[in-house]
Amino acid sequence: MNKINREDMLELTRRMTLQRNCFSRMAGAYLDEEGFVDGTFHTHFLKLSARERTAKLEIAKTIPFSKTNENLILHPFKKEDEKQGSVWQFLMALNECELKNDAILDVFYEVVGERYKADYPYGIFFFHGSYDIPLKGKDKESQWESEEVYKFLVCAICPLHGDYEPGEPECGFLFPAFTDRSSDIHKVAVFNADAARPHNELLEKILFSGE
Repeated sequence: MNKINREDMLELTRRMTLQRNCFSRMAGAYLDEEGFVDGTFHTHFLKLSARERTAKLEIAKTIPFSKTNENLILHPFKKEDEKQGSVWQFLMALNECELKNDAILDVFYEVVGERYKADYPYGIFFFHGSYDIPLKGKDKESQWESEEVYKFLVCAICPLHGDYEPGEPECGFLFPAFTDRSSDIHKVAVFNADAARPHNELLEKILFSGE
């Protein structure tokens, strides 16, 4: 069974602070209770004010910092999930372009709007990050040499309050998965704030949707 290593997630979240920020870009959309897009946004993360960066870092950090293998569960993609036109392919492209392709983002927002279950306005918040993974010696101490640059997406879906103010994430994901301190493009870590009542549609109808 696929399990997430808690230490891997903590290693990532330590790079999600104002001082050690790993995010370069942010994008997202605001949707009404019927799933229609009210507006979209994208910006360089460092152009946000310190207050805004702090607030958005808290949203992004919720996903990897959640309880591993309870609120955050690892799911493998099958070969058929990675076919042409799949959500997996869209996510691969978004990661490669660092969230700079509005057309792909718009398709993803539409897919979520059609299939996500909510009777209230909500927001989709995407973050693109990169982490220069340091080598670790046999004593598990970090060394100066870099082993790999892990480029990744964090997506959080949050209820909206007032003037597009996001609440705490209800669900989301980390892609590619970060396993054994390395990128795994064939897996995704899916987050649900309420493990007893998860948004199964995120997994079954969006990330792993056949059509």
